[in-house]
Amino acid sequence: MCNQFEQYATAFTESPKDAQPRTIDAFMHFDPLVIVLAFGCGYLVSRLGLPPLVGYLLAGFALSTQGYASGPAIQGIAEIGVTILLFTIGLKLRIRSLLRPEVWAGASLHMLLTVALFSAGLMGLTAAGFSFFSDLDLNTALLIAFALSFSSTVFAVKILEESGRSSSLNGRTAIGVLIIQDIFAVLFLAFSTGKLPTAWALAVLGSLPVARWLFMRILNRIGHGELQVLFGFFLAFVAGAWAFDLVGLKADLGALIMGMLLAPHARANDLAKSLYSIKDFLLVGFFLEIGLAGLPSMETLNAALLLTLALPVKVTLFFLLFTRFRLKARTSLITSLNLANYSEFGLIVGGLAAANGWLSREWLLAMAIALSISFILASPLNRTADSLFEAIHDILERFETVERHPDEEPFQAGTWQIAILGMGRVGMGAYDYFTDKFGPVVLGIDQNAYTVDSQLEQGRQLLLADVTDPDFWRKLPPELPELKLYVLTMPKLESQLYVIKKLKERGFQGNIAAMAQYDDELTLLREAGVHTAFNVFAEAGVGLGSHICREAQSLQIKPVGKDEA
Repeated sequence: MCNQFEQYATAFTESPKDAQPRTIDAFMHFDPLVIVLAFGCGYLVSRLGLPPLVGYLLAGFALSTQGYASGPAIQGIAEIGVTILLFTIGLKLRIRSLLRPEVWAGASLHMLLTVALFSAGLMGLTAAGFSFFSDLDLNTALLIAFALSFSSTVFAVKILEESGRSSSLNGRTAIGVLIIQDIFAVLFLAFSTGKLPTAWALAVLGSLPVARWLFMRILNRIGHGELQVLFGFFLAFVAGAWAFDLVGLKADLGALIMGMLLAPHARANDLAKSLYSIKDFLLVGFFLEIGLAGLPSMETLNAALLLTLALPVKVTLFFLLFTRFRLKARTSLITSLNLANYSEFGLIVGGLAAANGWLSREWLLAMAIALSISFILASPLNRTADSLFEAIHDILERFETVERHPDEEPFQAGTWQIAILGMGRVGMGAYDYFTDKFGPVVLGIDQNAYTVDSQLEQGRQLLLADVTDPDFWRKLPPELPELKLYVLTMPKLESQLYVIKKLKERGFQGNIAAMAQYDDELTLLREAGVHTAFNVFAEAGVGLGSHICREAQSLQIKPVGKDEA
C-alpha cells in the first residue's frame, strides 16, 4: 500500500553480514518469544505508569539481540494498524479545525524554524570534526533536518486517547498540526520521487462529495455488528488509502480524509469504537517493528543521542508559537509535549534518501534509535505534564498573551445547583433527567467544542472547559454555594479521580456521583470520596427493567415469594 514505507523497511533490513536474521514471516507462525516479550514488556512498563507502547519498543530491541528482523507480515500488520489509526482520527475531526491559525500557521512556522535550526546545528557538528557527521553537506543536512521536524501521529494520538484529551483544545490542536505536517509529507514525496499525482487525482478529489453522500447513507443502514467493522475497513483501505495511492496521492492521507468526511455523522463515534480494539492490537506490530530495526554501533548510538538532545528545541519552538496564537501556557505546554518526539515519517524520508544513495544506512539507523528514545522520554513527560506545569507555571505564564483564545475564555459562575462533567450520551441523559425533575438548575461541562456547540443549539446550558486543567480550578470563585451535586460522567478514571481531589481541596461539602465501566473502579471511586458510584453497564440493565415496568402497564407477571405491597 505504501511504497515509501516498504523502501525504508528494506533499507533497514539490508545487512552487510552473511548471517540471515530470523524474520517474522507470517502472523500464524509467530515465535512464542515474540508474544511473550511484547506482552511482558508492555505489562511491566504499564505497572511503572508508562504507556505499553514503550514496552513494545523495548521488546523489539530485545528481539533484535536474538537475531530477529522485521518480516513482511509484521510490516503489513504495522501498516494496517497505522491506516486504521488515521481513519479513526479523521472520524473525530472537523475540517474547519485545520483553518485555525494556531494549526496551519503554527505547523508551517514550526517546520521552517526547525529545519533552519537543525540543519545549522548539523553543519556545526560537521565543522567541529565529529566523525559521524564528517560527510554531511548542506543538502543532506537540510534533508535530515526536514525528517526530524515531523512529530509522530501514532504516538501523539495514543497519548491523547489514553489521557482522554482527544477532543480538547489541546488534542484538536496537536492532531491538526500533525495533519498539516502530513500535507507537507505528500508534497515532499511527490517532488523528491518525481511521482506526481496522476490526472485521475483530480477525479478522485472531485468525487469526494458524492462519496460522502453515499457513505453517509450506507452508514445509516448497516447496523452495529460485524458489518459495521467491515465497512470501516472498506472506508479506510479501499475508498481512502487504496484510491489515493492508485492516483499518486499519499495512502495514509486518504484514510485520514475519508474519516474526516464521515466525522459529522451521528454514528461516527460508534464506528470508531468498533475499530478501537483491532487498531490497538495491530499497532503493537508498528512499535515492535521500530525496535526490530537493529542495534547500533557505539558511534551510531552517540549520533542518535545528539539528535535526541535537540528535542527540547522542538518543544520550545512549539510552546512559543502556540502562546503567540493566544493559547494558555498550560494548553501550549501539553500540546508541545504531545508533539515532543520524532516521527515514523522521518524514517520514510530517510529510507527514501538511503534508497536513492543520498544517505547512509548508519544515518537511517541513528534516526530510528533517536525516534525510539524520543518515545521513551516523551511518555513520562506526557503522563506528568500537569504536575510539570504546576511546578513551573509562574515562569510559563509569563509567555501568555493578554488576549485569550476564543475557546479559553475565563469561567463565569452562575446559579446552577447541579454540574455534570462530561456531556456524552450518559451525561446528556442525566442532564435531561435532572432538568425535567428540578428545572433549569443544571450545567453541563465538556471539553469538546463540537459537543458544546451542538447541545447549546438544542437549548441545554453548557460550558466549554477542561476540568483536568488546573487553571479551571484556580479561576473558579473561592466558593460556589449554589452547587449541591457534581456528576462525573467522563470515561477516564484518572480524570474523575483528579476532579474529586480538586473538589476535596476546595472543601466541597455537597454530593459527588460518578460512573464507572468496571467493578474495580467502583472501589477506587468510593475510596476517593464519591458518595454514589455505579457501574454504567449494570445500571443500564436496571434502567431497562424499570422502564419496561413503567411502560408495560398490562404486564401480567405475578411475584413469587414476595409480599404484596
